[in-house]
Amino acid sequence: MKAKQLIATVLLSAVTTLAVAYGVLKYTNKSNYYGGQSLTELPSNYKYANFIDDNLPPGTAVDFTAASESAIPTVVHIKTKIIAKKVSNNMPRGRNVDPFSDDIFEQFFGNPGMSREQQASGSGVIISADGYIVTNNHVVDKADEIKVMLNNKKSYTAKVIGTDPAYDLAVIKIDAAALPYLVYGNSDNAKIGQWVLAIGYPLNLETTVTAGIISAKARTLQLNKDRSGNSQGGVESFIQTDAAVNQGNSGGALITTDGKLVGINSAIASPTGYYSGYSYAIPVNIVRKVVDDIIKYGTVQRGYLGVSYSLASSLSDDQKKQMGIPAFVEGIFVNEVPADGGAFEAGIKKGDILKSIANVTVTNGAEMNEILSRYKPGDKVPISYSRDGKEMAVVVTLKNKAGNYDLVKLESGIEKLGAEFLNLDDKVAKQYGVDGGVILKKISGAGALATQTNIRENFVIIRVNDTVVKSLDDLKNVVNKNKSLTFTGFFPGYDGLYDYQVSLD
Repeated sequence: MKAKQLIATVLLSAVTTLAVAYGVLKYTNKSNYYGGQSLTELPSNYKYANFIDDNLPPGTAVDFTAASESAIPTVVHIKTKIIAKKVSNNMPRGRNVDPFSDDIFEQFFGNPGMSREQQASGSGVIISADGYIVTNNHVVDKADEIKVMLNNKKSYTAKVIGTDPAYDLAVIKIDAAALPYLVYGNSDNAKIGQWVLAIGYPLNLETTVTAGIISAKARTLQLNKDRSGNSQGGVESFIQTDAAVNQGNSGGALITTDGKLVGINSAIASPTGYYSGYSYAIPVNIVRKVVDDIIKYGTVQRGYLGVSYSLASSLSDDQKKQMGIPAFVEGIFVNEVPADGGAFEAGIKKGDILKSIANVTVTNGAEMNEILSRYKPGDKVPISYSRDGKEMAVVVTLKNKAGNYDLVKLESGIEKLGAEFLNLDDKVAKQYGVDGGVILKKISGAGALATQTNIRENFVIIRVNDTVVKSLDDLKNVVNKNKSLTFTGFFPGYDGLYDYQVSLD
């Protein structure tokens, strides 16, 4: 009896332990919602998960097969097409010439007329059973058609849910259900020397898995730029690995040996354009915040601290001595504190050295930006800093880029153009011999019209994408429904019609 009781007790303990572990996993996943993931159980592609463990003792042999088999069905091949179009900025009708063109060839010989069709490919990661996919912004940027092929060869047409070039991330969606998907890991827990796998479709090959280790964290390459083209607005804190990544891997998965997503592969360091040593992935803790914002708000909610900075270690010995800073100090040196920022209102001043943000030690700008990227305007973030050798702490309420606490609304197409428009007066329209139109009254330097064309103010728009435009309402309707736009119109005092072409993200 005692032997039977002992066996029964052991079995009961084992079952109880498994049940508790499963319950913890179930509760943890359910209580954290990011980017379409609301887990009540592991998806079917994790049928091998019981055999893998990312926290193996040092020296233990690592088997990548279970992680690979769990993740491969969730990584997709993305093929994009930019269709042939009339060349931007200057398409004279007949032999009329754009009066503002700077191109001497065009002035005398006209425009050749059409751009070539462009095709490209990359990778993406399914993050929800109902078809949400995360990839790089540069994979789908300006694409007119996006095709997604699953590992089982099923093909879908995808639509763009939202993009953000500052993070080089995009969310697309296919119309499907009951899909396998990758479970988010925690990039904060990623360690240098840890094994990781890169999965994607490099060089137009089928699904390819490569292995390497994390060789560095919080790397910045100055690649990402915000929508206005400013690299200062880019957010980079890459995980650096030596897993082989090539063209076509962009947007694919970087996973841990327990099959969880730890990053989105984004860039390589190479003098030839092919893998030659290091690859770089966007940490998943940035990815899931960006994805969640895009799905929920249509755009990323980014909180700004409101400081300009440099590394404390970059100061000269004389500078440190003048400011009473120890010779050996780490942190973020505050160069300026604009009066409209959250840091100013919280009392942070020029010369302060930021030591930690949200209770996480920061030693460089990439680490600071990674932490701040997880917060939105209005969030309160504890910050510790030193001033004149004294340790201090404060709670900063983050603001948006405009300097207030409001959540950022998704820009409409008309707002992305960066211009002011007026209805063409009926009497003036008759004088021009048209039924109506819209006058381009003012152009903003950061908008699509200014950055992509050489259009000038007072241009009268009468068609967009061959749809007649008689009023501002007509213009808004067609612009907000399309991402590739061709504006047709004329300049008062000049003969002929001219086309200007823009693409909206």
